Amino acid sequence: MKIVILDGYTVNPGDLSWDAIKELGDVTVYDRTAPWETVARCAGADAVLTNKVVLGEKEISLLPELKYVGVLATGYNVVDIEAAHKAGITVTNIPAYSTDSVAQTVMALLLTITNHAEYYACENREGRWSRNPDFTYWDYPLIELAGKRLGVVGYGNIGRAVCRMAAALGMRVAAYSSKTSEELREVEKMDLDRLFSECDVVSLHCPLTPETHHLVDSHRLDQMKKSAILINTGRGPLVDEEALALALNEEKIYAAGLDVLSSEPPSHDNPLLKARNCYITPHIGWASFEARQRLMSIAAENLRAFIEGESRNRV
Repeated sequence: MKIVILDGYTVNPGDLSWDAIKELGDVTVYDRTAPWETVARCAGADAVLTNKVVLGEKEISLLPELKYVGVLATGYNVVDIEAAHKAGITVTNIPAYSTDSVAQTVMALLLTITNHAEYYACENREGRWSRNPDFTYWDYPLIELAGKRLGVVGYGNIGRAVCRMAAALGMRVAAYSSKTSEELREVEKMDLDRLFSECDVVSLHCPLTPETHHLVDSHRLDQMKKSAILINTGRGPLVDEEALALALNEEKIYAAGLDVLSSEPPSHDNPLLKARNCYITPHIGWASFEARQRLMSIAAENLRAFIEGESRNRV
């Protein structure tokens, strides 16, 4: 079996091994693949693995030998699923491999906003504390999370993990979800209007659909408390970035912590890059060593199952 990995670098920049996949066939790994290189690199391949390289209807139509596409992520919008199915191509994804890592990133962003530990560590490395006339100093309000209410939009694996971590910090937790109150158990069920207007922290964990595109727009931001914090580790387009930048700069909400943006990498003129109290990480929530280990293991298991005629994580 000829196997091509189109953009292996972000998944495995060298600290992991492709051996489990190499056991399954003749493997070629490319660190990155530009759109105009995709078809040529996939030519003659039986199986292609992709993270962010697009395999649309056009690419699929030009790859008659392709039988399998393994998406190296949970989201599979980079593949035209309808075109793949029509061509008889099996498509798989990697579900639930990064749940704890993404939830941890939510907490990291939240604690950055409330405590600024890295900021003070950098200041003190430059000698600021040593020069200080008092035994302490702080430049930002220090916010205690215990007793504050965190609301998650979407109560899947990651939303549940975030609620567990927030509860461990003493926060009250709520969720907007299709699940019943009985299914949510200790988590209070709220509609969107109440969640955005009453919660001190709102964290986004819903899928990106036409209905959730720009879910957080100027209307939702106007509903939030002036002291509220917005966290997005889901999908960038869940947020209207112009509206969020304006809300931050006009102090309509206190802060935002974002691990995803609508375009990645962002353009230099993205208004959030310079917005007040906006803390942005480069889509790293999924990328812990442990999560990437799980991803690669599941990717190999998915492909092995396909070769053996079994169905595993098909989309």
